[in-house]
Amino acid sequence: MVDLPGITRVPVHGQPEDIYEQISEMIMEYIRPEESIILNVLSATVDFSTCESIRMSQMVDKTGRRTLAVVTKADKAPEGLIEKVTADDVNIGLGYVCVRNRIGEETYHEARLEEAKLFKTHPLLCRIDKSIVGVPVLAQKLTQIQATIMAKCLPEIVKKINDKLNAHVAELKKIPKNLSSVTEAMTAFMQILGSAKESLRKILLRGEFDEYPEEKNMHCTARLVEMLNQYSEELQNCAENDPRTNFLLEELEVLEEAKGIGLPNFLPRTAFHTLLQRKVMGLSSKPPDFVDRVWKYIEGVVIRVLMRHSENYPQLQSSTRRAASSLINKMKEKVMDRMMEIVEMEKLSDYTCNPEYMLEWNNLMSQQNKVMDAIDDVSEPSNIVLQGIGEVDVENLRHCKQQIQEAFDLKMRITAYWKIVLRRLVDSMALHLLFSVQNLVNNEMEKEIVGELIEPNGSGGIERMLEEAPSVVAKRNKLNSSIELLRESKAEVAKIMDRIATDGEYGD
Repeated sequence: MVDLPGITRVPVHGQPEDIYEQISEMIMEYIRPEESIILNVLSATVDFSTCESIRMSQMVDKTGRRTLAVVTKADKAPEGLIEKVTADDVNIGLGYVCVRNRIGEETYHEARLEEAKLFKTHPLLCRIDKSIVGVPVLAQKLTQIQATIMAKCLPEIVKKINDKLNAHVAELKKIPKNLSSVTEAMTAFMQILGSAKESLRKILLRGEFDEYPEEKNMHCTARLVEMLNQYSEELQNCAENDPRTNFLLEELEVLEEAKGIGLPNFLPRTAFHTLLQRKVMGLSSKPPDFVDRVWKYIEGVVIRVLMRHSENYPQLQSSTRRAASSLINKMKEKVMDRMMEIVEMEKLSDYTCNPEYMLEWNNLMSQQNKVMDAIDDVSEPSNIVLQGIGEVDVENLRHCKQQIQEAFDLKMRITAYWKIVLRRLVDSMALHLLFSVQNLVNNEMEKEIVGELIEPNGSGGIERMLEEAPSVVAKRNKLNSSIELLRESKAEVAKIMDRIATDGEYGD
């Protein structure tokens, strides 16, 4: 039984300004639970419908099925009391009990004798049914009501106890046991590393994301494909990939500077290399940008997984994070060097065995006469549309007809070959990325982290696993205490339920 404070509306003597709100919330906290019995104490001297306590109880118990009213000071306002308790205008579902307060130095026994005498001899109060008067009747009613409500609530109480007990036991199991030796610490560390590696294999290599179903950023294979597609689009949309820009003018300039003593119907190879190098140089910043971007993403994923699997050992996490970041930087540098080698190779040599090169070149060359006719016929519009090129303007070519055919041939060669180069830059990036990520997960990560934590020059992380954090100790002790208390509560409730089943009512 909890004796709640009376409602105070006006703060006095240094009471807080929100005294009413504080007391109201305190009362509501206790009367809101369904298993609570609300014992509403009313003075016979007031109008029940104006009582604040009635208003509050009706907010949580509209039908009054768990509200009992105790009418005090019956001897002070006997007129009309019988009508007030029988009319029940305020929905007191469990009924009323009228009592006489103890006065002055009366003992409990004396007060009960006076109370019985009052309700037996008073001309108005004696008319009230004896089943609703007196403190002994109130005690009996409360016992009966408590037994009835407990009988109804006990199954739900048992369920709540079991749910909380199971939750605490499960949470306790998640807390690592206190490690007492380096061997135990090493075993725990290898288990952490093994489970982290398996998670990374799933999300980085196999494309499984059941561990992070709602976190799309952790669906790594899909995100890596998106990043590769974006990289490919960046290459495709760069200025170097637009063959309409300065159509044939750049080729004419390069051919002019690449002249040499020899037969006139051979394209100088230096002209092709010059154009190729210019185009490769124009996009040479994009591969390293992509490498930096993709490995930042991989670093975030790897650290996130490692931190999740080592969350029970916070003393490990700083060393693990440091080792992971160091390894990612090393691997990023290797990939960066490899990609820059590929870029340099594309600048220095021109080769492909892909038959699409010749097919594309032949298709593009089939439009040479169309270009020559547009250049020769000044009466026709200078804008023409070429398949695989787009709309081009030949107006600036009409005054320099020499080497136009060679320039067109050179343009078509570089256009056909450039498609191969871009595809090769994307494909080689994708293959090397897959190889590097697989090597990271299967080989390098374990060596790097073990080296950081175990080697003589490392940070001694394994030994630190033996030093249990105070917060973990406190959490384990709190859970053990709660589990013990819940088990005791469960046993006591079981005894009560057995007693109810046997005796048909709740005993003392």
